[in-house]
Amino acid sequence: MLWSGWGDPAGAVELPEAVRSLLRDLLGVRALSTPAVGLEEVRPPEVVLAPSVLDELRAVVGAGHVRSDDESRIRHTRGKSTPDLIRLRAGDASRAPDAVVLPGSHDEVLRVLRVCSGHRVAVVPFGGGTSVVGGLSADGHGFAGVVALDVGRLDRLVSLDTESMVAELGPGLRGAEAERLLGERGLTLGHFPQSFEYATLGGFAAARSSGQASAGYGGFGDMVVGMTVATPRGTLGLGRAPRSAAGPDLRQVILGSEGAFGVITSLRLRVRRSPAERHYEGWRFASFSEGAAALRRLAQDGPLPTVLRLSDETETMIGLARPEEIGEPVAGAGCLVVAGYEGGPLEVAETRERAAAVLSELGGTCLGTEPGQAWARGRYAAPYLRDALLAEGATVETLETAGFWAVLPRLYEAVRAALTASLGAPLVMCHISHVYATGASLYFTVVTAQEEDPVAQWERAKRVVSEVIVAEGGTISHHHGVGRDHREAYAVEIGELGGEILRGIKERLDPEGVLNPGALIPSF
Repeated sequence: MLWSGWGDPAGAVELPEAVRSLLRDLLGVRALSTPAVGLEEVRPPEVVLAPSVLDELRAVVGAGHVRSDDESRIRHTRGKSTPDLIRLRAGDASRAPDAVVLPGSHDEVLRVLRVCSGHRVAVVPFGGGTSVVGGLSADGHGFAGVVALDVGRLDRLVSLDTESMVAELGPGLRGAEAERLLGERGLTLGHFPQSFEYATLGGFAAARSSGQASAGYGGFGDMVVGMTVATPRGTLGLGRAPRSAAGPDLRQVILGSEGAFGVITSLRLRVRRSPAERHYEGWRFASFSEGAAALRRLAQDGPLPTVLRLSDETETMIGLARPEEIGEPVAGAGCLVVAGYEGGPLEVAETRERAAAVLSELGGTCLGTEPGQAWARGRYAAPYLRDALLAEGATVETLETAGFWAVLPRLYEAVRAALTASLGAPLVMCHISHVYATGASLYFTVVTAQEEDPVAQWERAKRVVSEVIVAEGGTISHHHGVGRDHREAYAVEIGELGGEILRGIKERLDPEGVLNPGALIPSF
């Protein structure tokens, strides 16, 4: 993946002139005076990790799997949030780890953690590097050094139980590769987040990811039936039955823990038969509130499509739901709903017919398959647009939350108002992409002209919005996680006693506090 941007450099996109004009005329965006630096120009700080510790790590995983060259360190610096990318584009690799360690087995992960704990070396578990909440930028202050523990060698389909429909998979498998391996056997996970091509299964679990087909397949946490976890204190083996009343479910302690409690070394995941048919279509509603009411009806009363998402008026007008065609005029006003159906031909036909009756009854107009197919073709392309916008001098970032249906309207308006007040006159777009009987997510995309310090500009807005989200009854994150960026707001959300519980778990599993320090765990 591009070290200072998203994805394959060959996938970079040119902004249409209509978008350039909008940036200039509506937002006042001006071209940057200095271009992004090249990888060869970046200089990470000197390695501070003692040579003797590096030798111990080499003895565990092999000399070729401990890397301290500049490029390896830079490529394991930070994640893919906009502040991360702005810093990297400016050549700031100040948070680069001292070394990248690539263990090849659970036992090697355990031994690496023991070495690091014994010498108080901070360990940042690293999968695909796609965190957008500061989950990978550990501060080495107070530690003997920092290593990135890259799980990329733990990338196998370990076993497959087709009777139970459970696959054991390595945490280093990227989403696309896992889907390929399962697809060869007629199976699917059904997990397709926007980071699908680059994020890993271990990252999906550690961040409690939700995919774009979550209405049909559930979130990633719903797919995890078991896991093996390495900690500085030893091994956790979790999940021995499809359901258990044997005390609290400790899998839930690890899901969403972002590497702060341990390193996931194996996942046992529910799989399903690959659908014989996939069908996506578009619907138009007059307003965001009317579209949301239709989504709520489907979520509560059925039938529920596999994919169900609603863009607000601004996102529909700009065409963000069709990244390949962004900036092109959109016929008609209103809000776009994308509904997707997967399964056997009869199942798809029946669900489509019943859902269409509900959508029509509530004021929707069917637009046919073209809008849905355009979304499906471009659903992994939006991060490339962000790179192009950053290069033009725009600050562009996303944030997301979720709330109960009764809370959602005021939460939507409050976040929009907070962004506008913080950033002046930004372009604020929003969509609902994950629905439940009790509520839904809100995913905002914000574009504004860069100030002299664009990182401070965004951090100022993010603080205000985070306070508003908590005050209005939303959660600080639906599927991006907490990382370092959301830690203060998360502390408010769970309260002091909740923070004490998390610190107690960490102290027991990671007594030296070496695992991803600064991420997730609130400090009151």
